[in-house]
Parts: sequence; structure tokens; C-alpha cells
Amino acid sequence: MLGFSLSSALFFNFCLVIVIIAAAEAQTASPAPAAASCSLKSNSSCDECLQNVSCLWCSSTQQCIEYPVKNILPPNSVCPLNDARWGVCWVNFQILIITMSVLAGVIIVAVLVCCLCCCCKCERIGNKREDAQVARQTRARKARQKARKTEIQLRHDEIRQKYGMAKENPYARMDDH
Repeated sequence: MLGFSLSSALFFNFCLVIVIIAAAEAQTASPAPAAASCSLKSNSSCDECLQNVSCLWCSSTQQCIEYPVKNILPPNSVCPLNDARWGVCWVNFQILIITMSVLAGVIIVAVLVCCLCCCCKCERIGNKREDAQVARQTRARKARQKARKTEIQLRHDEIRQKYGMAKENPYARMDDH
């Protein structure tokens, strides 16, 4: 059905497990050489140091040190933030923190603006519905008022007829009798 048999699926899973185990062993064995390779690149250039992702370049001391992964930011005792370089040589941590904070703020403001726009749009749709309902109720009220007015007018006309006060022409001038 899927284009492969059960035996090929089992073989694929077996290979995947082997790869995962090999990667786990490589990860447990790699931190010691990374620390050594970072310290070996001290007094070299920033570009050479930052070829290894686990290294941090301190431009004030011209030292390549292992990035302190236990802390999010390297402590000032290791290297001041404005002298610390990681990833690329032209961005220091201070600028990186400010830039990321501004970007996060812009993203949060953009999300809030989008939410407010959606809420206002939904509110306007709700107002249209509410306005239509109010208009229907107003039309129904006016129709009831008109029906009551004509009913009252008919009763008054009947009373006028009964007592002989009805006029044949309502627009005729009243005569003195």
C-alpha cells in the first residue's frame, strides 16, 4: 500500500536506532575535545575561534573560550558583554541583546495590533447585526403604532357617526347651525 514492505520498514527502524545510538555516543565524547579546541585557538583570530559553535571569542583578552552553556549569557567574569562574540565576529552580545529585545517587542506589538484589528472587525460585524436587529424592531414598533392609530381613528369615527357629528367631507367648512 505504502510502497514498501514490512521487512524494509523494520530495516529502516533498525538503521535509525543505530544512528541515534552513534550520535548519542558522539555527543557524550565530544565536549572534552571542544573545550580543548577552543582553548587552543586563543591568541588567534576571531574567525578561527568562531568556526566551532561551542566557542566564545573575547575581543578584550583575545581569548577563545568555551561558551558557558549553564548560563544564558556569559558572566562578566568570563568576558564583558560588549567584548564577547559568538556566532559572528561583528556582533557583540550587548548589541545582540538589544536587537533581540527590540525585535521581540516589535513582534509582540504586531501581534497585539493584529489581535486588536481582528477584535474591532468582529465588533463592527456585531454592531452591524445589532443595528439590523434594532432597525427591524423599530419598523415593527412603527407598524404597531400605525395599526393602533388607525384603530383609534376608526373608533373615533364610529363614535362621531353614532352621535351625528360625522362630516361627509372632512375638509369642508363648518357651518353655524
